[in-house]
Amino acid sequence: MDKLSLYGETFASRLLIGSALYPSPAIMLEAVRASGAEIITLSLRRQNPAHQDGKVIWDYIRSSGCKLLPNTAGCKSAKEAVTLAEMSREIFQTDWLKLEVIGDDYSLQPDPYGLVDAAKELSKRGFKVLPYCTEDLVLCRRLLDAGCEALMPWGAPIGTGQGLLNKYNLRMLRERLPDTPMIIDAGLGAPSHAAEAMEMGFDAVLLNTAVAKAHDPVAMGGAFKMAVEAGRAGYNAGLMLARQTASPSTPTIGMPFWQRQSQ
Repeated sequence: MDKLSLYGETFASRLLIGSALYPSPAIMLEAVRASGAEIITLSLRRQNPAHQDGKVIWDYIRSSGCKLLPNTAGCKSAKEAVTLAEMSREIFQTDWLKLEVIGDDYSLQPDPYGLVDAAKELSKRGFKVLPYCTEDLVLCRRLLDAGCEALMPWGAPIGTGQGLLNKYNLRMLRERLPDTPMIIDAGLGAPSHAAEAMEMGFDAVLLNTAVAKAHDPVAMGGAFKMAVEAGRAGYNAGLMLARQTASPSTPTIGMPFWQRQSQ
């Protein structure tokens, strides 16, 4: 019953996965299936099916049975992102879009101004926009005002595998926007990072490099599947509050319960 809800659709899996960087298309497909993901990202610039480039990869992605989430990876302006989005919608036959507008080539940090401008225009055109953004609260509010119904704040810069670098801001973001679906996107490197994000109350995680560049991508896909499920279960169960001092777990200090019962 605890399903992910995005733009009126529900998904049993809270793990979204990318389709790039795998050793081969066959391994990519096996890893996706092992992860249990129901949504897969892909880039028109990489696949370019209009010219049959990467057709083998495209066929494997399509055979996964996952919902397609085209992205605007590599775009550096709102205009460029909107143009690529329209091309993706025509070719992949979907209004869903992972919006990326990059403002810095070194860190691949999103451009907040271009992102909001693109989100406004794409929302007007009927796209279901999932914006890749930072954990900045003001930016996230602007994106919601622009028409986005979900947000995708980064954990760390793309491909770094550093996990959740700014936990304070991420926790604040989750607390201040409690009713907004949020997916941690980018920077996760280990299953424990995904579990931690889920324990913090985020609705899902999206990752690519952590699985694709693992020594065994298929096994890693399965590991992330379990981590996401465990983190979500822990969040739903209610985590204990962290304490600065030790607290005994036995009811009476220095006396085991079986000794108290025999007296």
